[in-house]
Order: sequence, then structure tokens, then C-alpha cells
Amino acid sequence: MIRHVLLDADGVVQHMPGGWVAAVERQLDVDAEEFWELATRDEMACLRGDGDFLEVLSGHLRALGASVTAEDLHRAVWRSVQVEPSSVALVHALRDAGLAVHLGTNQETHRAAYMRTELGYDELFDESFYSCELGAAKPDAEFFAAVLDRLGSAAPEVLFVDDSERNVVAARECGLAAEHWQIEDGIAVLHERLAGHGLALS
Repeated sequence: MIRHVLLDADGVVQHMPGGWVAAVERQLDVDAEEFWELATRDEMACLRGDGDFLEVLSGHLRALGASVTAEDLHRAVWRSVQVEPSSVALVHALRDAGLAVHLGTNQETHRAAYMRTELGYDELFDESFYSCELGAAKPDAEFFAAVLDRLGSAAPEVLFVDDSERNVVAARECGLAAEHWQIEDGIAVLHERLAGHGLALS
């Protein structure tokens, strides 16, 4: 029986209107796609809690000779997502049905703090699991093991939803129930997939 629902953040609960590369392009007069690839590559260690992502961004911006600061760029891009109302409504519906609903996401420390406070996720979810605090990032098995340990639950009791097929496969390999879904699919599709796990919501 499913007792917990674990939701990814980007692509499931929140999204960037127009896409991430376009958001960078609005701030920097550079090859935005190349900058995004470099920044997200070097972000990987920060997602596991190793390093400061603002320092990473500062290094790239200095190399470009850009005038924008790392803090301003982080605010304009990484902290300018929109929370999806239909996903928030789903969280409330699941909690009203007696399920515990949690956030399970890869984030560096600055963005995690923004999501906890400014986006209000500490109040929305029963628990929030940020990779930078767990010391492990999806799709690594250590991420899911840490979540299960914190929940004190067996893997089959947790249903995980992510917009990354790779993360979904990894979760299933760890024994969790898991579904691939993204906001663009429409909330009705997610309701159908939840119903397939016995979570039919009125």
C-alpha cells in the first residue's frame, strides 16, 4: 500500500516559463545554451552539498567579463520559477486523503533555501528532501536510500513522480513505485497514473 508520495520539483511542481536557456539569454549577451551547459555541469558537485554554486557562477561570469553579478543572475534565472497551481492542488488532495506528500529534488543550497521559504514548500509538504542536504543526488541510489531512511518506510510504500525518465528508472531499481510525468502532460494524466497505484482522488 502506498503511504507516501514523493514529488520532484522542476517539471512537476514548478517550471520555468519559456525554458531555462531563454531565461539565461535574457540576462547575458552570450551563447546562452553553452553557458547553461557549463553552469549546470559545474553545479553537479553543489547539488550534493559540495561547494557554493554562487562561486561557480561568479567564476563563469568573470571569464566572460560580464557585468551582472552571480547573485543577480541566480535571482533572475534559478529563483524565477513559477509554481504550478494544479500540482499544488494535487498535493492538498493527496494530504486530505491521508497520504504524506514530500518533495524530493536535486538542488544546491541557495536555491533550496529559496524554495523552502519564498516558495513556501516547508509548509506545503510534509517533508522536503534536498540533495544538497542529503549529500546525494538523483539518480544515485544513495538519494533514495536516504529518503527512505528519513521516512522510516519500506520502498514499496513510496510512490515517486519525476519528469526525468532516468530518475524514475533509478527509483524503481531501488524498489519504489515510480511514474514519469511532467507538467506539460496535464494533471489529468497524473491523476490516472496515481489511480493505477490505488490512489483515486475525487
